[in-house]
Amino acid sequence: MAIPLLDPNAPDFTRRYVNLADPRLGAQALEASDDFFAPKERMLNPEPAVFIPGKYDDHGKWMDGWETRRKRTTGYDWCIVKLARPGVIKGFDIDTSHFTGNFPPAASVEAAFVADGAPTHATEWVEIVPSTTLQGNSHHYVEASDARAFTHLRVNIYPDGGIARLRVYGQPQLDWAGASASELFDLAAMENGGYVVAANNQHFGVASSLLLPGRGVNMGDGWETRRRREPGNDWAIIALAQPGVIRKIEVDTAFFKGNYPDRCSIQAAYVTGGTDSSLITQSMFWPALLGEQKLQMDKQHYFERELASLGPVTHVRLNIIPDGGVSRLRLIGTLDK
Repeated sequence: MAIPLLDPNAPDFTRRYVNLADPRLGAQALEASDDFFAPKERMLNPEPAVFIPGKYDDHGKWMDGWETRRKRTTGYDWCIVKLARPGVIKGFDIDTSHFTGNFPPAASVEAAFVADGAPTHATEWVEIVPSTTLQGNSHHYVEASDARAFTHLRVNIYPDGGIARLRVYGQPQLDWAGASASELFDLAAMENGGYVVAANNQHFGVASSLLLPGRGVNMGDGWETRRRREPGNDWAIIALAQPGVIRKIEVDTAFFKGNYPDRCSIQAAYVTGGTDSSLITQSMFWPALLGEQKLQMDKQHYFERELASLGPVTHVRLNIIPDGGVSRLRLIGTLDK
């Protein structure tokens, strides 16, 4: 089954930045004023929200999101979310998909930086999204402009209702300055700030799955292209979390058995200036970091001696030949210091 198409009207921050509220990276819904109809954890599910006609549970109609009971007093409902990493938030997607007669008329978001543990009554919250009007069954893209890093959010809904999904797009903040020149990082990891600039095809699985932590859980947890019926090969361009020298590479084809690529290669470059879209054409001419390598099904492939000495790079292009699926890509290296 083909993956749902990304919203073509979504702003750039949804493609450029990491979803800091992704539970696969460690985000958690910690506490809520109420989640009678649907649990708060469901709001962070990385998969698109679904509607299942006729599905009910002990509390009523099953809804794919966080839903509170009908409020019969003054006040409003809220949920506290711990972000996967401290980060500077660039924007939100407050998604009310499938909530029609039960969506909140408005929402706001507050943020806090808590160095240790969970927020308390003494925690100082900063409003980063003022009260915003919501519609039913809609994505609401809201930009954020506060340049400070935050660890926790408090999502307020007025007065009650349901939110299908909350996406929090931002730049993870790591202590890069304090890292030693010899310390190794996965420079492509999403949790460190790596992201997919572009991919020529994502028919069966999104390329961003390449950068997730851990191994894939099934064949759907990876990047998979459609069957190529013309000459050429498929590719994905990845921006590293920080400029660095790539020392080791792992290409993992976990669960891809009758549909793994025959071969792969990786090009890389240190890019300054331009835009993400301008990289697509440039990437064809980047030098090879890893020449063509034969791949096997359902296996972790490690490359170290095969790597060319290109020095520091900021971007890589993974070529899969001719097509197929890759579960994870690890680019282990040192920072450019």
